[in-house]
Amino acid sequence: MKSNTYVREAMPKLDFGISLKQRFDQCRAENLRDGELLALSLDLSEEKARKILESTSLAGFLDIPPAGMKRLLGKDRMRKFLCSFELAQRALSQGLGARPDISCPAGALPFLMDIRDKPKEYFLCLYLNARNQMIHKEVISIGSLSASIVHPRECFLPAIEHLAASVILAHNHPSTDVSPSKDDLELTRRLVKAGEIIGIEVLDHIIVSRTDFLSLKEKGLM
Repeated sequence: MKSNTYVREAMPKLDFGISLKQRFDQCRAENLRDGELLALSLDLSEEKARKILESTSLAGFLDIPPAGMKRLLGKDRMRKFLCSFELAQRALSQGLGARPDISCPAGALPFLMDIRDKPKEYFLCLYLNARNQMIHKEVISIGSLSASIVHPRECFLPAIEHLAASVILAHNHPSTDVSPSKDDLELTRRLVKAGEIIGIEVLDHIIVSRTDFLSLKEKGLM
């Protein structure tokens, strides 16, 4: 019985009369087949790339353990592939893929999950473009939060470098109490004022814990 599911061939044998590199130059990476991308990225022959993806899916290829990938590709190509894949994962984790939109405090929470359980206070900034899309994330300081530790230049230099239009401040409380301290409020006022001077708006300051979060903007505290 024939399946109703469409199966994309890994890399069909087509004679375009041009090399894969020429195909890349003419079509760009997003228009190449999986096998073509694999061949170009790892400098494999078309035949080798075809055999790999005929024996496993692309997702299955990514799940091959390093030892098996080493046997399949060789040590140098395995290293190159794993490093490239790790770079791509890190870029996506920083919001550089789909450019996530942050239109409310809850929208920022997925990007603060990594600090909610930290035993120390982590202060970070989420940098947004004019459409409120996150373009960069950076940890500014680790330790007790105070105006003496978090300086405006450390917060706004990345904003200038990445041409950000606005910034969301965030930090965690190791306890479950997300109530802002006097230092939290003073630091927020200082950074809001600095942002006004250089023309980069501070949209909010979000405090997170393992179980809760608080937006200073929603509470009318900034």
